Amino acid sequence: MELFETLKKVTLDSYRIHHLVAIFSLVYVILKISKLIVKRNEWIRALETFPGPPKHWLFGHVREFKQDGNDMYKVVKWGESYPLAFQMWFGPFVSILNIHHPDYVKTILASTEPKDDLSYRFLIPWIGDGLLVSEGQKWFRHRRLLTPGFHYDVLKPYVKMMSDSAKTMLDKWETHSKSDESFELFEHVSLMTLDSIMKCAFSSNTNCQTVRGGESGTNSYIKAVYELSDLVNVRFRTFPYHSEWIFQLSPHGYKYRKACNVAHSHTEEIIRKRKEALKDEKELGRIQAKRNLDFLDILLCARDEDQQGLSDEAIRAEVDTFMFEGHDTTASGISWTLYSLACNPEHQQICRDEVISALEGRDTMEWEDLSKIPYTTMCIKESLRLYPPVPGMSRKITKPMTFFDGRTVPEGCLVGTSIFGIHRNATVWENPNAFDPLRFLPKNSAKRSPHAFVPFSAGPRNCIGQNFAMNEMKVVVAQTLKRYHLTEDPMKKPKMIPRLVLRSLNGIHVKIKPVDLEP
Repeated sequence: MELFETLKKVTLDSYRIHHLVAIFSLVYVILKISKLIVKRNEWIRALETFPGPPKHWLFGHVREFKQDGNDMYKVVKWGESYPLAFQMWFGPFVSILNIHHPDYVKTILASTEPKDDLSYRFLIPWIGDGLLVSEGQKWFRHRRLLTPGFHYDVLKPYVKMMSDSAKTMLDKWETHSKSDESFELFEHVSLMTLDSIMKCAFSSNTNCQTVRGGESGTNSYIKAVYELSDLVNVRFRTFPYHSEWIFQLSPHGYKYRKACNVAHSHTEEIIRKRKEALKDEKELGRIQAKRNLDFLDILLCARDEDQQGLSDEAIRAEVDTFMFEGHDTTASGISWTLYSLACNPEHQQICRDEVISALEGRDTMEWEDLSKIPYTTMCIKESLRLYPPVPGMSRKITKPMTFFDGRTVPEGCLVGTSIFGIHRNATVWENPNAFDPLRFLPKNSAKRSPHAFVPFSAGPRNCIGQNFAMNEMKVVVAQTLKRYHLTEDPMKKPKMIPRLVLRSLNGIHVKIKPVDLEP
């Protein structure tokens, strides 16, 4: 009987505890939601001078994006109704001011305001607190330490390595050139740019384009990057996933951690091997006497005015950042450029004639050739305008910001720059959806705002690797045109979709045939 009473008491106490926990949890949730509602109302008032398209009370504008290849055009269409800028809502509590005009983007890009703490926060477990997402003095110090890695003298030897990687890819395309069927090129280009950056930035010959299992579909790092890009997008669009613990407990969170481990293993192995090779060499001058310097040499040997270098954690973050930014964005730029030229054979032929003249019988590009292909360069720029590899970016402002028309946004506002929207803005570009490389003739460029074309961002936080990227795009496009005619597949039109970089839902397909150089 006494035992029964004891058990009864324990059961009642346990029930009361669970009851109290439930009550406290409910109160916490109610307070949390109340706080979010107050914040939502504050943002509605703060952005009332920036009207936007009608939104759902719970989902905001999320359900407007169908992930069907037309979402990018929808933002451009909204821009026609709401000039300069408009508010967009992702769920009930997250509001972003979307700007799509050069005069507005000039204000935000001229500042050093940090990247937003929402979407970019989701990248940190993958690429760490590197140059892309860091802020304040840490960003300034890292930017200063990394800038020598993109000096003319460092970039110059890379052209030969880029050329070799491009040749390997084009050799593999021989099979496709004998077929009348189209093939998907983004995967090939991704593997080629990975091969290239491994050679250039990390002096590592992986032979990833040719060794067994090296195809992009089975390459573990490429697969991890694709999966991480998709999962970051899924997390941003799924409001409950903004909660760290909900995402971590979800199947998507498990996949994200697994893919991060693959990516980190890849970069850690690169760093480990280089540290081992450099254990007796601490000065860049002594390293350079033996071979060409690369990005990783400069990263490991970088010192500030106090002779302090980067921590192991910072080095891995910068390597992870550059591995992603240096191969995936460039792969997007090259793939869409080749597609643009396939769709515009008259411009393709002008480029080919220019390249053949510049190379003077050679099959591969050299440093001196980069300045000899101005028309090809204009075509690359026009493709970057139509298909910017990074279609948008976002900042969180730390103090009130006033734009040229007098409208102001308060501290804490998320300001998104739609690069795709700016590049397709009909008030800035005549016939904006047409492919017209002559827009980039010097006399025509001089008539436009310098912020009308920002594929590499602009201002103090512009892309540190933009010269590296442009050089690689020139090399690969030129060598491709020297060797193959490109034609589009009208049955497989690409469906644009933003996944950190601009991709296509159904891939990017072209047909190729060998160039006949005989008259």
